[in-house]
Amino acid sequence: MRGELGGLGLRLRPGWLLGAAAAALLVLGAWRWAGGRRRRRRLQRVGTVLSLFVYPVKSCRGVAVGRAQVTPMGLRSGELRDRFWLVTKEDGHMVTARQEPRLVLISVSCDNEHLILEAPDMKSLHLPVKLPRKNPVQNCRVFGLDIQGRDCGDEVAQWITTFLNSEPYRLVHFEPSMVPRKSKDVINLFRTTDEVAYPDCSPVLIISEASLDDLNTRLEKKVKIQNFRPNILVTDCSAFEEDTWEEIVIGDVEMKGTVCCARCILTTVNPDTGVLDRKEPLETLKSYRLCDPSERHIYKSSPLFGRYFAVDRTGTIRVGDPVYKMVQY
Repeated sequence: MRGELGGLGLRLRPGWLLGAAAAALLVLGAWRWAGGRRRRRRLQRVGTVLSLFVYPVKSCRGVAVGRAQVTPMGLRSGELRDRFWLVTKEDGHMVTARQEPRLVLISVSCDNEHLILEAPDMKSLHLPVKLPRKNPVQNCRVFGLDIQGRDCGDEVAQWITTFLNSEPYRLVHFEPSMVPRKSKDVINLFRTTDEVAYPDCSPVLIISEASLDDLNTRLEKKVKIQNFRPNILVTDCSAFEEDTWEEIVIGDVEMKGTVCCARCILTTVNPDTGVLDRKEPLETLKSYRLCDPSERHIYKSSPLFGRYFAVDRTGTIRVGDPVYKMVQY
């Protein structure tokens, strides 16, 4: 159900009313300094958080959580940080479900400061989150950009290689002391302050339930939200409304919309079987979700589904939280 939090004007009132108004302004974040002038804004409710997902290992199965910290580099739930682990070739180049679709069948959880990997017909593997300093730091390549990762050891490397029945692969972990990738180096519309570890380009991806429902009305075989791997799934809004959100507030977190998510063959990997289809839902999306011709230099021929957000103010979000957009007036 939609609603609005009206603009709070500063007028001469009794002292206690002024205090209450000031407190409300601080909580809602409805005022900001910009260009040396104070801009007046209100928060308009546009949806509700339906689900939250963290993807600790890039391309592996996501973890649904009830609450998450939103950091400048993405969602965090305890020791699980979004895409802070990466499968690589021995030369450091990233490996995703685009090349190895069965990666999506690997489940990830955390217990007693250990990452736990599970997969069909495999014994579970326990890996310490904090790796020994003797483990070498590897130079990796993610979408053509250099980034480091500490090697997680031979045991997990063999486990992943055995499950995928592939050439030798390694697993690396991004540590806080390492230098992140700049989102702006992937897509120029990001700010110089927007940074990520191993995500494609953005700390947060948001999709609405209505957008998924709209797509499924056009498909013979329905797809799941897991095909699209968002961090935040929003309900109580119309299809593709998320494309229009420029600045949003969830809980005490503020985020800024950047660009839409250009989709690739990863969306055609069945999250339940790990089989790459290469056609749907990508072909259907291309029939009605291509960008405006003026934006082809950004998205080229890729269809759009979901919107990327950068983090302006960190904090905690929960399933059930209302989603507000900032409206200037």
